[in-house]
Amino acid sequence: MLRVFTGSTSTTDKGSKAILEKANSDMLCVRPDATMKPIAPLFMLTTLLIGLPMLGATSTGHPLSLYLEFPPHTRYVQHAPFSWPAFALVGTGALLAGAVFIFLYLPRRPETHPVTARQKFPWWGWVSGLSVLSFWTLAWQRFGWFEPLQSFTFTPLWISYVVFVNALTYRRTGNCLLTQKTRYLLSLFPASALFWWYFEYLNRFAQNWYYVGGELFNPLSYAVHATVSFSTVLPAVMSTVELLQSYPALSHTRFQRPLVLENRRKHAGATLTLASCGLIGIAASPDTWYPLLWVSPLLVLVSLQVLLSQKNVLQDLERGEWHVITLPALAALVCGFFWEMWNSYSYPKWAYCIPYVQRFQIFEMPLLGYLGYLPFGLQCRVVADLVAQVVDSPVK
Repeated sequence: MLRVFTGSTSTTDKGSKAILEKANSDMLCVRPDATMKPIAPLFMLTTLLIGLPMLGATSTGHPLSLYLEFPPHTRYVQHAPFSWPAFALVGTGALLAGAVFIFLYLPRRPETHPVTARQKFPWWGWVSGLSVLSFWTLAWQRFGWFEPLQSFTFTPLWISYVVFVNALTYRRTGNCLLTQKTRYLLSLFPASALFWWYFEYLNRFAQNWYYVGGELFNPLSYAVHATVSFSTVLPAVMSTVELLQSYPALSHTRFQRPLVLENRRKHAGATLTLASCGLIGIAASPDTWYPLLWVSPLLVLVSLQVLLSQKNVLQDLERGEWHVITLPALAALVCGFFWEMWNSYSYPKWAYCIPYVQRFQIFEMPLLGYLGYLPFGLQCRVVADLVAQVVDSPVK
């Protein structure tokens, strides 16, 4: 507590003034430190993401300039063909993931949930729904009069999706990110652009997806167009998370046993080492290590958060809050379905070439490729939490 003294002597006045000046100085210093603290793992993560794959690429015999080609056109990774044993192995992993999800939500006792008052569906929800249908039509059709703008349908379609999903959440709960956490939602857009460029860079080494129609853009227009398109990823996933959370059956898992971890820093150090090796392996042997493209960045970031004693997802799991991983995973899978569906007849578009499992496509994505959306959703949640820490850092 700060006490302000008054007195007739100049010594007391000077002492009070010095105390006030020190307090004001401390207050001004809090916000930059509080803001920069959650960003520290991102700087370290960026260094590892950029450096380690390049280190692995030195063993491939390819010139490093290939990995920096922009826009990316050259296909220099020759992927392994479809393999039934590999498909069976990965398919078994998919079944186990589904079993874990069911186990976490398996009812153990009858539960009743309070009925929330429904709100009138907002006018902006109707507008965004109509916008989704309009841009969906424009993306899939080839109207002659729309040809000059054909390549620009992705971003407005997904912004419409974000607004529409927020409207659905508002209808169910009376609030949503768009109305209650507008600054946070808007902050997700630039963070999302940077976030997905990370994965584009990693894909230069694995080459699991490529773009059809990229020749329409020069380097500058490609960078601008891609950045704007990538900016919708985090808002879409996190808006979907909030919508799913409005359903009582999904908002909390029935299994709530805390995760017990002893010596978390030791485990975090070991995980960081293994994940870093995975980043090297993605470039050195893409056919073997490509699944870690979706796992290693997540493990590296969480490990750094633990080692730096920052807020992390493991703290939620230690409280038995398993929905922090199930909801983002499910939300990413929902968004993934729409990403792949709307992409299928769009132009430009992306296509896949995934080792060993490139078969049984649902739209452009092979069936087992959808597994990647599960850890990707948790990665979205972890990065979105960092954005929230920066946006909501209080001035003390």
